[in-house]
Amino acid sequence: MNYDEVLEFMFNSLPMYQRIGKAAYKADLITTEKLDEHFRHPHRSFKTIHVAGTNGKGSVSHSIASVFQEAGYKTGLYTSPHLIDYRERIRVNGEMITKEFVIDFINESTELFKELEPSFFEMSVALAFEYFKFCKVDVAIIEVGMGGRLDSTNIITPELSIITNIGFDHTQFLGNSLDKIAIEKAGIIKRSIPVIIGETQAETSNAFINIAKEKKSKIIFADQNKNKINNKIEFGLTGSYQKKNLQTIISAIETLNEIGFTITNDNIIKGLKNVILNTGFRGRWEITGHNPLTICDTGHNKEGLTYTIKQLKELNKIKIRFVLGFVNDKNVEDVFTLFPKDAEYYFTKASVPRAMDENLLKETAEPFNLKGNSYPNVMSAYQQALADSSAGDVIFIGGSTFVVADYLEGMEKQLTQNI
Repeated sequence: MNYDEVLEFMFNSLPMYQRIGKAAYKADLITTEKLDEHFRHPHRSFKTIHVAGTNGKGSVSHSIASVFQEAGYKTGLYTSPHLIDYRERIRVNGEMITKEFVIDFINESTELFKELEPSFFEMSVALAFEYFKFCKVDVAIIEVGMGGRLDSTNIITPELSIITNIGFDHTQFLGNSLDKIAIEKAGIIKRSIPVIIGETQAETSNAFINIAKEKKSKIIFADQNKNKINNKIEFGLTGSYQKKNLQTIISAIETLNEIGFTITNDNIIKGLKNVILNTGFRGRWEITGHNPLTICDTGHNKEGLTYTIKQLKELNKIKIRFVLGFVNDKNVEDVFTLFPKDAEYYFTKASVPRAMDENLLKETAEPFNLKGNSYPNVMSAYQQALADSSAGDVIFIGGSTFVVADYLEGMEKQLTQNI
C-alpha cells in the first residue's frame, strides 16, 4: 500500500472514534497490551510525560514539548486529533513522522492488525511509540485520547502525570458526574510518580487526593502552587483560557527540574514564546485574518466555549459572526445557552460521519434565539460570513475540532490555488 492507501486502511478498515463515535470505543487495554508485547515494549526506551484532562491537554502537551526542545532534549510528541494531516499526531522535535515510516509500519503489520483488530487509536499509539524508539528520543510527551484509566496510552510509566482539569465531556464513556470523570482521568496516576492537577475543583479534589495517597504519589495543585510566573514570559498561545494552562505548565516544569531534568528560565521563556513555531500547534485562538478579524478555535465543550465566547465579546466588534458546527453526540442545548443572541450564525457540518446535520443544528438553535442560515459545508458557510462582513466585524469558526480542520484545510487549498 502507498501512503494514501495506508491512510484509507487506517481510517476506514478499523474504527476511528473521532469519525464514527461510540462504536469505536474499547473499554479495556487488552489489544493495546498485545500490540505492545508484539513490538517489544518500545515506550520503555524513552522517558515520558503523561497529560490528561478535559480542556487544555493539547496546549499543555505542546508547550512542554516546546520547552524540552529549547532545553536541548530530543522530544517526541503524541497528540490527537489531527487537523489537516494524520502525521500531525506524531512529531519529533516538531517535525511530523515521515510518510515512509507510516507506510512501512502498516504494511509490515497488516496481518497482525487483521488478527487483533485494533482500533484506529490503538494502532496510532503503537505507531507513535515505535517511531519514538526508532528516533531515539530522550523524552516524549504523551497526550491521552480520552479519559485515562482505559486509554491506550496508559501502558506507560511516566516521569510525571498531569491532569489539567475536569469538565463534562464524553460522559457516555467516562461518567455523568465530575467525580466519576475525575476517577477515570486519575487512572494515569502511577505508583510513586508525582502528579500535577491544573485546577482545584470542589467536586474532584478529594478523588485526586485519595488516589494519589493510595499510590504514594506526590500531588501538586498548580493553582495553589506558589510558583512565580516570570513576567518576561510571552506565551505564544494567546487565548484568555491559556492563563490557567500556563500555571499548569510552570508547575510541571518546576517538578521536572526537581526529579532530574535540566530546564533553565531561558528555556522556559523561549519555549513558551515559540510553541507554535517549535511544534506546529494550530487551532487554539488562531487568528487567520484581520479584515475582518477572523479567529478559529477547537474548544468544543461548555467549559472551553465559556472562555472563548467571553473573549470574543471583549473584542467589542460590531457583529460576531459564528461559523458553527458540532458532532452529533454533543449536547448542543447545554452550550447554546452560552452564545450571544445578537450575533449572526452560519450553521454548518464538518466532513466526518459524526457531524451533526446543519439543518438539525439550525432547528435546535432556534429556541435559544440564535438566528442564521444553514450551509452544507464549512467553506460555504465561511464564504457567506465573509461576504456579509464589514471591517469592524469578527468571524469565529468553531464548535467542533472538525469544523476548524475543514476550515484550515480549505484555506490551505485556496492559498495553493492562488500561488
